[in-house]
Amino acid sequence: MRGKFLKVAVAATATAMLATACGSGGDSDNAGQAGGTLRVYNAEPAFLTPSGGDDEPSLYVIRQLYRGLVKYNADTSAVEMDLAESVESADQKLWKIKIKSGYTFDNGEPVNADAFIRSWNYAAYGPNAQNNGYFMKRIVGVKDLQPEDPDGDGPKKAPEPATKELSGLKKVDDLTFTVELDAPFSGFPTTIGYPGFFPMAQACVDDIAKCNETPIGNGPYKMDGSWQHNVAINVVRSDSWKGEPGKPDRIEYRIFADVDGGYAAFQANELDVMYTLPPARYKEAKQQYGDRMFEMAGDSFTYVGFPTYNDDFKDKRIRQALSLSIDRQSIIDAVFDGRNAPATGFVAPSFEGARENVCQYCSKDVDKAKQLLAEAGGWPAGKKLILWANAGAGHDQWLQAVGDQIKAALDIDYELKVNLQFAEYLETADKKKFTGPFRLGWGPDYPFLETFLYPLYGTGAGSNNAGYSNAEVDALLKEGDAAESMQAAIPSYQKAEDILGEELPVIPMWWRKEGAVYSENVDQFVWNKVADADYGATSLKKN
Repeated sequence: MRGKFLKVAVAATATAMLATACGSGGDSDNAGQAGGTLRVYNAEPAFLTPSGGDDEPSLYVIRQLYRGLVKYNADTSAVEMDLAESVESADQKLWKIKIKSGYTFDNGEPVNADAFIRSWNYAAYGPNAQNNGYFMKRIVGVKDLQPEDPDGDGPKKAPEPATKELSGLKKVDDLTFTVELDAPFSGFPTTIGYPGFFPMAQACVDDIAKCNETPIGNGPYKMDGSWQHNVAINVVRSDSWKGEPGKPDRIEYRIFADVDGGYAAFQANELDVMYTLPPARYKEAKQQYGDRMFEMAGDSFTYVGFPTYNDDFKDKRIRQALSLSIDRQSIIDAVFDGRNAPATGFVAPSFEGARENVCQYCSKDVDKAKQLLAEAGGWPAGKKLILWANAGAGHDQWLQAVGDQIKAALDIDYELKVNLQFAEYLETADKKKFTGPFRLGWGPDYPFLETFLYPLYGTGAGSNNAGYSNAEVDALLKEGDAAESMQAAIPSYQKAEDILGEELPVIPMWWRKEGAVYSENVDQFVWNKVADADYGATSLKKN
C-alpha cells in the first residue's frame, strides 16, 4: 500500500530490546496491564472505510476498528485464521470460505457471508471509486463492475457497469460463501488479510460518507465520537468484539501535519508511540531513548516514480539516465546516517524470490547517463525538472540531494514541489496529475512477493501511479498467479521484475530501516511483521 510498510515484529533481536524496556522481562510491580490510554502519532488519513483506505495513516486506524477473514502472525507473517473458520479450494480457482459464528458489527448487525459479499461488491463497483477496488480484480465478473474507458483519459466516459454484484461471489448459507476466480491463484488465502477485504455493515454501505466519519467496525475497538479531521481519532474497546480484547482501554490517534511536530509532542510526553521518526532526528533519538527505540531492517520501499503519461518521460532512456545520475548510498549516508539499504530491485530482500542487482541502472554512472540522455534527444532546453513529494514528512532534504545530483550530472535544473499534505498528494497521484518525478513509498499488503509487482506496475492497478503499462509484464504476472503454488509462481514474477529493471517506471531508491520510539508509559511495544505497529497489542505500565 502506498505509504504502508511491512515491518518486523517483536521477535529475535527485538525481544531482547523490549525485555530491557519492560524491566526484567515485565515481572516488576509496574508490569503491563490491560487498560489505560495509548496516545499515538498519526498523519491525517485519507479514508476510514476498508474499501477506501489504502494509505498508512488510514490503515493504522482501520486495523483496530475492523477485522477480516485471516490475520498475519506477528513473528513469522504466516497466515492464520481470524474470522474465517476455513478457507479451502480443490483447484485454487473456486474457494470456499466458512466464517466463525457470533461476531457482530458495533451496531449489532451480524458479521456473516453477506457482510463480506457486500463489502467486496462495494469496493469492486467502478462508480464507487474505491481505492481498494483493484484487489477484487481476480474475482469472476469484475469486468462487469469496472468497464473500461474507451479512450483512457479522453473525453469519452466508461459505460455504466452492467451490474453491481460480482458473479464470482455466491452465498451458500449465512456463514459460508464461495469465491470464483477467473484463473487459479495459489496466493489468494494470503491476500484476504489485507484491510480491503474486511467486511462492512449494511448501514455503512447505505451511507458511506457517514460511515467514513464515524465507522461502524467489527474489530476490538470502536469509535469514540467522530473523526476530528486534522486533530484526532479516538477509539475505545468494543463490547461487541468476541475475540481477544485489545490491551489499552483507549487509543488516541493524534494527528499532526508533519512528523517534526509529532516528534516534538513525543519529546514533551504528549505521545506514547511514534511509528516513524524525522530523518534528521534519528541519531539524536537513538542516543536519547536507547532501549525505548525499536529498530529493524524493514521492507518498506522508497521510490521515485515517473509520470509515464507525461511526454517528457515516455522514453525509457530518459528514465534510465536520471536513475544513473543518483548515488543512493551518499544520500543515505548524508541524510539517514547510513541506516537504509540501497535498492537494486523491486522486491524486498527478505521475501522469497527477491534478488539483488535486478536494476542495472541503479548505480551511479554519469558517462552512461549522459550517453542515454543524448540518445533520447536530450532534455528540453530551459525546462526545469519538477520533483514532487508530500509535505511534512521530512522528504525535502533527500529529494533536494537527488535534484542536486541530477543537475550536477546532466545539467538539468530542478524545482521541488512539496506543498501538498498526504491525502491531497495521494489524490494528485490517483488523478495522474504529477508533472515530474514523484516520491512515494510502498510496503507489501500481504506476505507474498506478488504484492510488490502487480499493484504498482500492472496495467490499471490501483497504486500504479506511474501510469505504466506493459503487455508482457501483465502476461507474466498472470502466469505467476496461475502457478500451482506460491513457490512455483516465483520464476514468472522474476521475469516480470527483470523487465521492470530495464523499463524503470520508477527509480528504486532504498529499503528503509524501521525506527520507532515509545515512552516510559509503555510496558511492551508490539510490532507486527505485516500489519506494522500493533497498538491493540501494546500494553501500558501500571500507574
